[in-house]
Amino acid sequence: MRVMVTGGAGFIGSTFVRYLIRERGYSVLTIDKLTYAGCLASLRDVEGHPEHQFMQIDICDHAKMAEAFRAFAPERVVHLAAESHVDRSIAGAASFIQTNIVGTFHLLESARSYWSTLDAEKQESFRFLHVSTDEVYGSLGEDGLFTESTGYDPSSPYSASKAASDHLAKAWQKTYGMPVLVSNCSNNYGPYHFPEKLIPLTILNAIAGRDLPIYGMGDNVRDWLYVEDHVRALDVIADRGTIGETYNVGGRNERRNIDVVRTICSILDDVMPGRAPYADQIRFVSDRPGHDRRYAINANKLETELGWRAEESFETGIRKTVRWYLDNEWWWRPLSNRYNSARLGLSAPALPAG
Repeated sequence: MRVMVTGGAGFIGSTFVRYLIRERGYSVLTIDKLTYAGCLASLRDVEGHPEHQFMQIDICDHAKMAEAFRAFAPERVVHLAAESHVDRSIAGAASFIQTNIVGTFHLLESARSYWSTLDAEKQESFRFLHVSTDEVYGSLGEDGLFTESTGYDPSSPYSASKAASDHLAKAWQKTYGMPVLVSNCSNNYGPYHFPEKLIPLTILNAIAGRDLPIYGMGDNVRDWLYVEDHVRALDVIADRGTIGETYNVGGRNERRNIDVVRTICSILDDVMPGRAPYADQIRFVSDRPGHDRRYAINANKLETELGWRAEESFETGIRKTVRWYLDNEWWWRPLSNRYNSARLGLSAPALPAG
């Protein structure tokens, strides 16, 4: 199997690339623009592997993408390239619109041009999996879960850009007949997660003795999904999912943000005790704009139709994650030195009219 993975030097993408090569024995072409969150060090384990190729390409570059399709001749495309940090989208939305919407359009067109050249048998077996987020659904109340039929109600520039890209992917299937599937996942965590995100930022700030800022009262709820469980789901969806369908991927691990941070502090108290409990470093800060109250995924469709199950509980996954960051400073230190741990997500000034 020959798989093209866009955004393959990112957090989920690199985990997926390593999984496909190690566990599935597939041939993989990693496409990545190598923006601030793209990290070739995340692909160190497959560097030089005979079944892995890397190309630094912006998915908006139609000519280069067309050449990549022609040269590699993929049987599957898994589209993970995206700007993904809500706080950054609030501070500056332009790159999110460009990559997540315009980039997805160009990639879909590149894939369609390539797909149209295949013979009938290869056209039928080809798959394009567009990977998205549960944030497109907006915010839940105290009860209920997101299903594949939940209406879209994005709250941030990031989630709005991903909602738009979802609609593009689905339209290319309906309009052109291209074999497209869509997945929407809950919050991922695990090794190789960029240091600006809640869990790795908490770990690294805690061990550095810095404050642990929590938005509002920390009572926003997320459904946490261990990244290795997610990439197994992506493989299953691309392999056995029904063309034109959407599949929600969730870990059934709802936690308040404050409880996530306290859990990390408790683990660090056990494995790396400091002079005082790490929870003493927690500080509550003003909330970010448009902060959704609760996300939670109903993954019944994926579980019942395709037989996928999450293997990690939050308790096992978060302990593995903390341990990985303690043991792999070689990976996170260069990234952390470029990211000053400052709070992102404050309201940005509007662009001038005209």
